[in-house]
Amino acid sequence: MSNIVAIVGRPNVGKSTLFNRLIGQRKAITDNESGVTRDRHYGYSDWGGRYFTVIDTGGYVTGSADIFEEMVREQVDLAMDEADVILFMVDCIEGIHGLDNDFANILRKNKKPVIVTANKADNTERFHMAGEFYSFGLGEVFPISSQDGSGTGELLDEVIKHFRSSSDESTDNDIPKLAVLGRPNVGKSSLVNVLLGKQRTIVTDIAGTTRDAIHTHYNAFGKEFLLIDTAGLRKKSKVRDNIEFYSTLRAVRALEEADVCVIMLDATRGIEIQDINIVTLADRKNKGIVLLVNKWDLVEKDHDTARQLEDHIKKRLKPINYMPIIFASVVNKQRIHRVLEEAVKVYEKRKQKVPTSKLNDLLLKEIENHPPPAKKGKHVKIKYVTQLPVSIPVFAFFCNLPQYIQEPYTRFLENKIREHFNFEGVPIKIIFKKK
Repeated sequence: MSNIVAIVGRPNVGKSTLFNRLIGQRKAITDNESGVTRDRHYGYSDWGGRYFTVIDTGGYVTGSADIFEEMVREQVDLAMDEADVILFMVDCIEGIHGLDNDFANILRKNKKPVIVTANKADNTERFHMAGEFYSFGLGEVFPISSQDGSGTGELLDEVIKHFRSSSDESTDNDIPKLAVLGRPNVGKSSLVNVLLGKQRTIVTDIAGTTRDAIHTHYNAFGKEFLLIDTAGLRKKSKVRDNIEFYSTLRAVRALEEADVCVIMLDATRGIEIQDINIVTLADRKNKGIVLLVNKWDLVEKDHDTARQLEDHIKKRLKPINYMPIIFASVVNKQRIHRVLEEAVKVYEKRKQKVPTSKLNDLLLKEIENHPPPAKKGKHVKIKYVTQLPVSIPVFAFFCNLPQYIQEPYTRFLENKIREHFNFEGVPIKIIFKKK
């Protein structure tokens, strides 16, 4: 699990500026999840070879101390609950404010590491003004300028001292991780409870790092899993309060941690835009995907209903329509264990390595029969294909003019790979390199 650093403090002390600077340090930063959480409230960074999640708790506190009582206290409590390290940000120019003292009183009572971060120390005079914040009794004060970055190196050196050890972070790396995802009230926890209730070979329950993402070891089909039950993902416009925000954060983190995502749909509602958002996010993160259409017992149906709904779902998801779809009823325990069977298959396919000779024998014939369209009078000639030695299926096609390959032809090649080598449920990445 990634370590979490939460930035807390009263309004206008520069929390979001520091947040942007921290996540901007990464050259290959993970996108903030637009459409799933409020924008710019969490991101990813690294320092000294240690990776971590950053939470920006700014943007909620806009009023007086009365608002503080109602909103800020709740948010700080949530941030403390989630975080491994808390950055308590204050303002060197304005000095100690009443709200700062309120924050300090709360922070002194918790057992998480708190680092006083005195922002706007962008000259020698302001640097020395940071000394007054020692009166909080929270230990060393780190003067920084989130605007120009001065002092942030020393701050981050201190932050990573408090992270869990590397051995802790690597726990369960070799166990397939299955995340159960979907909109609220679609039946996620019921599915997990049915699985755990029927299966008597549970190794142990692991205390989850969050209240809403529960990690449980589970044995089935001769394999060990880590099942992750998550909070429901809502549309961004529906994420209105702090608890909703952090629940969504937990669900997205569970998705990122997973190898395979079991994404649940409600058969009585069909596929909705938020379902598509979740599938798109899982595809973008290169996760295996199994779709479970729950509450199938509540649908009036004939012999063709399942096929029609499956066609409709695949049409709505196109071109991300490569995953198995299972119609099930958690309440009636109908086809529940087939979900795990499919998840295991997808996990194995995600690790599948296709021999280079086989790739070239089959795909070069397809390319010869359907070559890339010419562009600007230039003809693209693909000479060779190989699967790259990475943890997900990535195929490199070597050709004379890689810049002229268009998206429709990339889709054609992806479909041919799926047709010949059965990567059902697994995202495939294709890159073109100059021969």
